[in-house]
Amino acid sequence: MALVPYAGCSGGSVSQPVPVLTGKNYTTWAIKVEADLDAAGLREAVVPPEDAASVVISKKGKLARAYLLRALADNLLLQVAAKKTAAEIWSGLKSRFVGADRVRASRLGTLRSEFKLLRMDGGESLDAFVGKISGMATRYAGLGSTLDDTAMVKKLLDCVPDRRYAAVAGMEQFCDLSTQLFEDALGRLKAFDERLRRWAGGRRAGRRRAAVLGEAMVGAGTASWRCAGRRRRRGEHSIRRRGRRGKCYKCGVRGHFKRECPLLQKEPVAGRALLVDGDVDDAGLL
Repeated sequence: MALVPYAGCSGGSVSQPVPVLTGKNYTTWAIKVEADLDAAGLREAVVPPEDAASVVISKKGKLARAYLLRALADNLLLQVAAKKTAAEIWSGLKSRFVGADRVRASRLGTLRSEFKLLRMDGGESLDAFVGKISGMATRYAGLGSTLDDTAMVKKLLDCVPDRRYAAVAGMEQFCDLSTQLFEDALGRLKAFDERLRRWAGGRRAGRRRAAVLGEAMVGAGTASWRCAGRRRRRGEHSIRRRGRRGKCYKCGVRGHFKRECPLLQKEPVAGRALLVDGDVDDAGLL
């Protein structure tokens, strides 16, 4: 349904889907319907001001009444169909779902208690908790009361987790919380969260780089240890190879040369000299 504005008023037609009152969504339904009627210039028909002309309200009331009837579920439509004006329908619905002053005061006290006990869960995001506070403010407005920014800011700062205490302390020191807007406090906390995420991301990147460097150093140490092991094995192999040297021509035992033979070292020096001389003479004879 397109809600056409009243003739002579400013504004375009309201072409959004009509919100339907089911009996459990009166607060949000009333906000949407009142906004649609105001955009079409028909709000005076449901909440007539004291100085409004009755003729004008009568002409606007027909369009407003038709819109309200379309915005009701069938069971509620039959209960208010006998009412002739939009103001009567609006007032009847408000009395039914909001109640008299005594009931309204009782509901308002219950709502204040709920707001006082409202806390932020451990894994709950900041946007989800802000949505709860905003919903409380909407319910206050539906009961004819107001939840001011000071109370909302105090609730927000009292319920944030420990990691945001630095931002809360800075706001309490440098800002006047009695005049601070709720949106301003929320923006400051979100900016702090963004900076905190960047800092945590930098720390994680540093830890990853350190881990990679440590793995590289461990790998280099392992490679060095393997090289040392290979050199040690080559040395042992060389020693074993030296143990398999040829047979000595002096004693006939394998493992050393003649010049290293123990028997040769035990012979007297004179005997070795005679042998040398004999060898020389034999060489000369030849």
